[in-house]
Amino acid sequence: VHLVESGGGLVQPGGSLRLSCASSGFTFSKFTMNWYRQAPGKEREWVASISSSGDSTYYLDAVKGRFTISRDNAKNTVYLQMNSLKPEDTAVYFCNRNRGIALPWGQGTQVTVSS
Repeated sequence: VHLVESGGGLVQPGGSLRLSCASSGFTFSKFTMNWYRQAPGKEREWVASISSSGDSTYYLDAVKGRFTISRDNAKNTVYLQMNSLKPEDTAVYFCNRNRGIALPWGQGTQVTVSS
């Protein structure tokens, strides 16, 4: 079972990034998927969820209207489009299933928002 996040980088405030998470080793299309993030010195926090079909999405209040989660079940991949980025969005971003049935965490992808 693997989760491989990518797409992070250094971006100026107000900029955009699109994160990807490629999965393998389980039936991706049957599970809700989530994005989480962990800032330095802080606990990992949930950011967004998408239902197995992609019909339902949910967001942390702090990212509503700026981030969009999506998925491609044919590619076993979940995405996070991040717009209007703020310095407080700086963190390592991870994807995973719901916490109760979480898989081994991937390495994450670093997002740094700074001028």
